[in-house]
Formats: sequence, C-alpha cells, structure tokens
Amino acid sequence: MRLARFLDLEILARMIRLGVLVIAAWAAVVASAADYDVIIAGGSVVDGTGKPAFAADVAVKGGKIARIGDLAAAAATTRIDATGLVVAPGFVDVHTHSDDIVEKLPLSEHFLRMGVTSIVVGNCGGSKLDIGKFFGEIEAKGVSPNVATLIGHNTVREAAMKGIFDRAPTEGELAEMKRLVDQAMKDGAVGLSTGLIYLPGTFAKTEEIIELAKVISPYGGIYASHMRNEAGKILDSINELLRIAREANVRAEVSHLKLSGENAWGRTKEVLALLDRARAEGVRVAQDQYAYTASSTKLRQLIPDEAFDGGTKTFDAILADPARKADLVAKMKKIILGRGRMDYAYAVVASYRGDGTLNGMNIVEAAKKLRGSDSLDDQIEVILEIERRGGAQGVFHGMSEDDLRAFMQHPLTMIASDSGERVFGEGVPHPRGYGNNARVLGRYVRELKLLTLEDAVRKMTSLPAGQFQLRGRGVLCEGAAADVVIFDPEKVGDPANYQDPHHYAVGFRDVLVNGVPVIRDGAMTGAKPGKALRQVKAE
Repeated sequence: MRLARFLDLEILARMIRLGVLVIAAWAAVVASAADYDVIIAGGSVVDGTGKPAFAADVAVKGGKIARIGDLAAAAATTRIDATGLVVAPGFVDVHTHSDDIVEKLPLSEHFLRMGVTSIVVGNCGGSKLDIGKFFGEIEAKGVSPNVATLIGHNTVREAAMKGIFDRAPTEGELAEMKRLVDQAMKDGAVGLSTGLIYLPGTFAKTEEIIELAKVISPYGGIYASHMRNEAGKILDSINELLRIAREANVRAEVSHLKLSGENAWGRTKEVLALLDRARAEGVRVAQDQYAYTASSTKLRQLIPDEAFDGGTKTFDAILADPARKADLVAKMKKIILGRGRMDYAYAVVASYRGDGTLNGMNIVEAAKKLRGSDSLDDQIEVILEIERRGGAQGVFHGMSEDDLRAFMQHPLTMIASDSGERVFGEGVPHPRGYGNNARVLGRYVRELKLLTLEDAVRKMTSLPAGQFQLRGRGVLCEGAAADVVIFDPEKVGDPANYQDPHHYAVGFRDVLVNGVPVIRDGAMTGAKPGKALRQVKAE
C-alpha cells in the first residue's frame, strides 16, 4: 500500500514537473514571438514626413519598423539608448555616381557616416549598361547601403551608335537605344538619366530623348537630367526638360539645381517660378541640390565638345595640327572671356593621375608650376595637356551662396550629394562626398536656421523616396523598411572642406540599414545588409 502511494506521488510529481516545463516552453514561445530585434529607446523621433518631432521608442523586427511608441516594458535582442538624440529615417541620396560601389567601396563609409542609407546611381547620363547584372552583383557580393539605379542616356547612345558622334541616330540605332532602355527598366531601373553637357549626350536633340523617355513611361520611371545649361540659358534648359516630361508623360527631376557663373546669379525667382508654373499645369517635376557653392566634374568640360566628335582620336588629331589647335585655343579663350572671367582660377584639379602634385591647385597655379607662366595661353595649354594625358576630375567654384539658400528653401528641393565613392586620402575631391547631409543639418538648420530640423529631414527622406518611388523608404512608420539614423543635432557637422576634404561627417552615432546596424556607437560594423532597389512596373 505504501509502495503504491509512493508511486502515485512520484507520478504526480513527474506530471507537475512536465506541466511546468510545458508551460515554461509555451511562455518562451509567446515571449519570443513578442520580442523585437532592436529597440531604439528614449529618442526624439523625426519621422521624415515633416511633422514636429515627438518622443517615442522605435522597435525593429525582421528588417521592418514594427512599432513606434512606449516600449519600456518590451524586450529586444539589442537595445539602443537614444536619449538626447534624434531618431530619423535613413537619408535617401537620389543623385550619386557610385556606380562602381561593388568593385570599389561596398561599405560606402563616407555615405553611411553622413546618414545616407539608400543611394541612386546612374545619374548624368552614365550608368551600367546591364542593369540586371549590376543588381545581381550587389546581391551576390553585398553592399552596405541600398542601391537603385537609372539607365544612362549617354551609355545607351554610345553603345547603340558604336561611338561618340555629332549626329542623330539612324532608325536602327534609335531602335537599339529603345531596346536597351526597355531592358534596363525590365531589370529594375527607376528611370532614365541624361547628362546633356557630357559626351555623347550633348549631341542629342530633344526629340531623341523624348522617344527614349516614352519607353520608361509605362514602367512609372522618372526622367532625371543634368540639363544642357545651368547658366545664362537655364530657362531654355528647364523648358526642354519640361517638354520631355509632358510629351513622354513621365515625372522629371532637375539634377543639382544651380545658377553657375556670376552672369547668371540672382535669377532664382525666375527659375523657381517656371518650375512652379509647370507643376500647377500638371507636370510632376522636382529638383535636388547639394549644399556647396562649387561643382565637380571632369576638367574636359573646359574644352569645346566638338573637339571630341568621334572620340579621343579626334582630340589627338587636333592637338597634332597647329592650325586646328590654334582654332581650338581661340574658341576656349572666347568662351572663358564671354563668361566674364579673365582666367581659370575658379577651376581646381581634384584628382589627376598624370601628376598628383597638381591635386588641389587651380589652373592658374598649375600653369605657373608647369610652365613658369600663368598667362591665359599657358593655362589653356595645361588644360589640354591634362586631357591628353588621361584627364582629371575638377572642382569648379562658380555659384552664389544667396542662390543656394533660395533654392534650398523651396519645399520641393531635396538634398543630394552628386558624389561618387570616396577613397579616404585619395586626391583632393569635392567635400560634398563626405559632408553634404551633415552640412545641411549643421550649417543650414542649427547655425543659420534656414530650415527647421523636421523639414531638412523631409528633404532627405520622404521627398526623394516619394519622387523616385522607392517604396517603404524615407519614413519611420510601422511596416516601413528599418533604415534608421541616430544623430546628435548639437554636434552634427561637416569638417571636410575644399582644401582638406578627407574627413568623415560627425554627429551620427548609429545607422541601421534594413534593421541591421552598419554603424554602432560610432564604429563601422562591416555589415552589408543593403538591397538592390528595383523599380516595380506600374500596373
């Protein structure tokens, strides 16, 4: 009897222990289902929409924003204390030239450290030709930021016409250009870009571009343009962009809006009024801008385009012919003097592999160094010699601070860097590649109070994401992609400058891309969670 009672008690004890284990296991499953991957606690949320900042915690699960609110009682694998800091959507830079991101700098530290978590490449008419292959490489090898791309007009024109020519494409060549653009859109490009001051795009007529823009229309693509003229003929250039947008029925983007050269300064009201009238008439057009009064492109732009009709062989032939070279020099003098300038002091050598000692010098200084004279003739000789030896990247000081501020205050101006990948310590590049977004937040928000913090963030997030239809990006709301930046509004800034550009932005403590920390407590993690952002064809 006692043995039986003992066995009964033992069975009961086992059953109790089993029940406790089952309950504990079930509780663990329930708790696990409710847990978050990351909770960002105690920050001031600026959600990207432009509405006032508010205090809240932000929870991330499975790469998405899972909840925004009071999460003091919630559990998470990682908890980030954001007390005293701003929590905002990752910034979206719609005008970059990081087309070589996979091969060159997949971590893109210079972008991440100024809060940029998504970039658009393929701007100014230049892109990868095979967009499907490009996205495949991103997914196979990994990158830190998200990447979208445009298909470049210059790229498809040169491929279809088998060279750089000052003529209209044949019927067959135009058909091939359309096929290439269509394939790019099928592969996920977000639209078409032109660079109408660059070869061979400068040779294209408006009608050619309209025909290509019509190809992207059924896909909901955007037409982004570095226009033909950003100086005295800027209104003509804007009207060309607007005509393309109307006739092709596409959204349009004015790339890096500016007034270049003193003769054009002060015309911001005319420019913005023209764009506003177009919007009132139904044209879906916006503009982007970087926060500096100098531009950057190849020094080749100082040489007339016709010198390259047919490619570098034409240029070399001109330099070898004294009469043709003299004619080219005369044209360059006429152009520079016609712009109200007496020399090329505004043009600085940024990166020249032929002679690195010239990096950081303006053309006047370079002429003095190389030729012992800074006459206009010697300056032109230096420009031609640099191009003959492979060319160089330049920085061009030619904009007004007043114009920059007027453009920045317009509600449809978004912030974009126009930067490629920055190899730390290489050359003397434009500082925008290190500090563009930080400069806006530090100088134009905190110091000058030109913009509110909320509006500046909107210009970097929901505005560009919406214009380029990068769905799920640019806002902090439940269900959105967990691209998040955490920064100190009192410390954010851009120590990079024109003379000493190799300094990362400061003030950004944590950055997440698709819920994965890529910067944690100010240190790069090495993670590569970036996605290929493919355009979804409009139904």
